[in-house]
Amino acid sequence: MGSPLRDMPQEWAVTATSTPFTGAKTGVVTDEVVMPDGSTARRDYQTHPGSVAVLAVDDRERAVVIRQYRHPVRHKLWEIPAGLLDVPGENPRLAAARELYEEAHLEAARWRVLCDIFSSPGGTDEAVRVFLATGLTRASGERYAVSEEEADMELDRVPVADLVRGVLAGELQNNALAVGVLGYAAACAGEGLESLRPADSPWPARPFTGTGD
Repeated sequence: MGSPLRDMPQEWAVTATSTPFTGAKTGVVTDEVVMPDGSTARRDYQTHPGSVAVLAVDDRERAVVIRQYRHPVRHKLWEIPAGLLDVPGENPRLAAARELYEEAHLEAARWRVLCDIFSSPGGTDEAVRVFLATGLTRASGERYAVSEEEADMELDRVPVADLVRGVLAGELQNNALAVGVLGYAAACAGEGLESLRPADSPWPARPFTGTGD
């Protein structure tokens, strides 16, 4: 194989750019991009602050999952706790711990990075870091009030093996859940969970400062 087996940063020249839409958290950008043959092509994409997701696994090999309505795809999906990186430069592990607390009212003693992904690189710059959280305990304090889609949210614990089967059968389609459970299964079958990257490993797609301690 001629090139290294890793994704490499690269940026083609842009001759013009505009922002047709700016929302509360995301927007749409239109770029005129110079192609390798010298022509230009229009590329529209969604800008996104980035996200974190948490595969939280208990001592019975069950993962914490949420069932939530997602209007763009007109489905109620089984997912893992996840949320936006609301604060620029925020430590992603702290953001993940916040989402685990808010959505499942849980805390975790141990954190590792499972996978870093671009959710749909042809249409958005969203980057997602999927964490593994273990050593789960019930969080102290009051639960957050829920509203809108979250008011209809269901919470459960499901054996990881059942989630793997559901993903491979095409019955579970959330990308963070699929990446999380398949990554977990691959790590367990390979070099083990201790081989996973530390929770505060660098993330070039969404740089952050501090360690989260």
